[in-house]
Parts: sequence; C-alpha cells; structure tokens
Amino acid sequence: MGFKCGIVGLPNVGKSTLFNALTQTADAAAANFPFCTIEPNSGQVPVPDPRMNKLAELANSKELIPTRLEFVDIAGLVRGAASGEGLGNKFLSHIREVDAIVHVVRCFEDGDITHVDGRVDPISDADTIETELMLADLESLEKRAENLVKKIRGGDKEAIQQSELIERALAVLRDGKPARTVELSDDEQKPFRMLQLLTSKPILYVCNVDEDSAATGNELSEKVAEMAAAQGAVSVVISAAIEAEVALLEDDERAEFLADLGLEETGLSRIIRAGYDLLHLITYFTVGPKECRAWTIQKGTLAPQAAGVIHTDFEKGFIRAETTSYDAYVEHGGEAGAKAAGLMRLEGKEYEVKDGDVLHFRFAN
Repeated sequence: MGFKCGIVGLPNVGKSTLFNALTQTADAAAANFPFCTIEPNSGQVPVPDPRMNKLAELANSKELIPTRLEFVDIAGLVRGAASGEGLGNKFLSHIREVDAIVHVVRCFEDGDITHVDGRVDPISDADTIETELMLADLESLEKRAENLVKKIRGGDKEAIQQSELIERALAVLRDGKPARTVELSDDEQKPFRMLQLLTSKPILYVCNVDEDSAATGNELSEKVAEMAAAQGAVSVVISAAIEAEVALLEDDERAEFLADLGLEETGLSRIIRAGYDLLHLITYFTVGPKECRAWTIQKGTLAPQAAGVIHTDFEKGFIRAETTSYDAYVEHGGEAGAKAAGLMRLEGKEYEVKDGDVLHFRFAN
C-alpha cells in the first residue's frame, strides 16, 4: 500500500533542496532558475518510530524494516499554471497522482536567490498556488458536468450522484474556497475522492526559514502557522539548507550538529511524521527473530485488510490475528510474557487494528 506526498511550491522556495535532504540523494536538480525540475523525482523515506528499537531488542530481531512514505518532487508552479503558463498543465497532472500535498513556502530573505514575484511573501505565495489549483479544479469539473448531461437524462443513478457532488464542489470553488471544504457524509467520501480534485487533498505547509530561525521560526513562519490553523491545516518549520547538511552526516555527528543549533531532531523527521498524520495513517508491527517490521495502514482498517498489506493471500485466507498491544508487549518482556499474562488476544474479521499493535496472522492456504 503506497502513500505519496507531493512537494509543491513556487520556483526557488527550496523544494528540491528539501527533497534531496528527505531522500538523502542528489537526484533532484537544485538550481537558481525556474523549472529546473520538470519530470517529478520520487523517493521513499523511512518513517521514524522509536518503538521499533524496543520491539527488536525484546525479540532479538536481526533486522529492522521501518514503514515508508513516498515523496514526489513536483516542479515549481507559477501564476497562470492552470491555463498552461510555464509547464503548468503537465505539473498539475502530477499533483493529481499524490495523496497529500506538502506545500513549501519561502520564509527567508536572500538577495542571491531570486523570487518569481520579486518579493518574499509566503501568504501570497500560498494563495498563488491554491488559486491555480482551484482554477484547474473548476475547469475539470465544468467539463465533467457537461459530459454527464446525457447520462442524467437517461436516469443513470451513478451519474446523478456524481453530478450532485460536482455541483457542490463547483459552488465552493466559485466562492473562492478549496474543494476540501465541501461537507460530505461517510458514504460520499469515496465517490468524492474519485473526482481527483487537486484542492481536496490535505495540505502540510513547510516553512523554509534561514539557518538562524530553524529552532524558533520567524515572523514569516508565524504568519503561515496562523494561516494553516485557520484552514485546519498543519505547518512545520525547517531550514532546508540545514537539512541538506544534516543528511550528509553520520548518526553520531548528526546529533551533535543539531544540538549545537538548539534542535532536538531534524525538521525532516517532523515533516515525515506530520505527513503520516495528515494521511490518517497508523503503524502495526510484525516481530520475530528474523525481523521487526512496521506496516502502514489507514485508521479504521480491519484485520483482514491489514493482513492484505503483507500479502493478498493473508487477506483471502484470513482466520484470526494474534494481537498484542505495544505497551503490553514491552511491559511483559515480549510475546511469551504478554501471552502468559493473558494479554495476547485472538481477534477476528471485525477487529479494527490499533496503532502499535503487534500482530501475527493465522490464515488458510
């Protein structure tokens, strides 16, 4: 089960530098001119989870395999992208393929790095991107509405439902609001997602600040935080320049380097966790002497579907899940101790997997 976060922003805000640091590669060109990134680069990033170390220690696991998120570096958008400015239409199509948007905004002054609008204003930058995404959604929905007319006249129930959702989305977009503000019932969530609207995707704002502001943020990042809070979104402060340096250091050097800057952890760890939360993801573990492995599922996933993340045969032949909470596993010194204490449970097909569960699946071949 793959989850993608698309990194977007205006040119020269630090997107590719951030992507390089996230993936610890130099695959994404980082240059001081617009459109240096044309084809999207992607990289998988391990989700930091200290629980794995404790589980592996108790089970004497030889290998730790963390769960991962995929980040996609999408080229810098500009004003007019929705109507094809720059390479807008191509870039917008890449955004449709991701599950969430990581929106990098520039919160630092630097005369050596050009800004497409000639000034540093992260709120205006965010509005520019959001406007282009809304314009693209408007155009897409208006075309779809036209194409549904004949089906609706013929009494096609699916077309009628889709048309109702489209009209509600068009209403909020025409009012200058993103599609994610449309109020939906539980039954409407899935068909609405199938519309693949750019502004329906959850957003994480990343404030790229100067090195001196990495620990505390600055006035510009505070404005972004206020904007994000008003939208029900989340913001994270990082210095892409610092993260690029940190990515090249060994673990022991990294901790010392961060401490000297007054930082307890990398900004990248915060971004990864925030992206994980943004997509409503949780982790369950499979633990044994061979490996301790983390698996990603969405909140609310039932045991058979969680098993299917490992292999489709596990879901098809699911019988039971031997289930131990993380706390019980650690408190009683591992699987045997938890079982002896009566804290290993046999859960069936209706069990909703919880974050931190240690699972062993029983299934029929």
